[in-house]
Amino acid sequence: MRLVNDSRAFDEVSDAVDTVNKLKGQVQWDEQSKFDAEKDKNTFRQYEEACDRVKNFYREQHEKQTFEFNVRVRAEFKKTVHARMGIWEAMEKLNTLVDDSDPDTSLSQIEHLLQTAEAIRRDGKPDWMQVAGLVHDLGKLLYFFGSEGQWDVVGDTFVVGCKFSDKIIYPETFANNPDSQDPVYSTEYGVYSPHCGLENVMLSWGHDEVQSPMSSHSRPSTSCWGSSQYLYHVLKKQSSLPMDALYMIRYHSFYPWHREGAYSHLTNAEDQRALEAVRAFNPYDLYSKSDEPVNVEKVKPYYQSLIAKYFPEVIEW
Repeated sequence: MRLVNDSRAFDEVSDAVDTVNKLKGQVQWDEQSKFDAEKDKNTFRQYEEACDRVKNFYREQHEKQTFEFNVRVRAEFKKTVHARMGIWEAMEKLNTLVDDSDPDTSLSQIEHLLQTAEAIRRDGKPDWMQVAGLVHDLGKLLYFFGSEGQWDVVGDTFVVGCKFSDKIIYPETFANNPDSQDPVYSTEYGVYSPHCGLENVMLSWGHDEVQSPMSSHSRPSTSCWGSSQYLYHVLKKQSSLPMDALYMIRYHSFYPWHREGAYSHLTNAEDQRALEAVRAFNPYDLYSKSDEPVNVEKVKPYYQSLIAKYFPEVIEW
């Protein structure tokens, strides 16, 4: 009986907190986005109608993102610090990059980052979520750190080490990926175990992994591997962003999972919170691309104050 009473008391307190927050006019971070309510969602991610630039990008990415490549690039990348610069300086460095994988915009990266953050800000979401929007694509600095091309930096991510999901865009382009014919990598579970959790699978190498937990695997086995979380610890040491922000950053390009429902045979209960966070973030990342260009100099002081709140002056990339 005591447990039941305690549970009821907890629920009452929780309800009371929610009521107070609403009375204060606070918007919860996981409430549905409002800025995109009148937008036609069918005009975004139209890959069948995409230009050759986009189609050629994904063909190359799908052919070259093998399991062995992902093991090798992780081992090589974490050997050194590639650059030291502040957040805003990193944003400006990206200003020369136009994402070949994106069918929805040809704007520079700083425009996209600010559009995302501003959409979150207009909806009254907490400042840490605005910061997540501001920095979520800074992993594209990979392009300047000796990448082999945009195919190992940008684009949707997917699991390597098991059968390529048919929920990935252009699934037919995996035909020339050698893993498609591998006796282990081409099976449903591949090198993983049922419901081992996303923390224990390897996503295709790209900009999300630069700013989040990164798996470091040895030769494949049929069990789940633990993660070294190398870059997660780097980020954790260099920011005070909450875990929900880190989830948004790590999985925002993992569209086969958070949009199409793929890989449920690998996820576990702990992944549900990450899924909620990414789904709350995704509309701002995706649908803000149609907004008017942002006046950079006008909003710069505001975002520099948030950067100072959550990051040190210099970040090791």
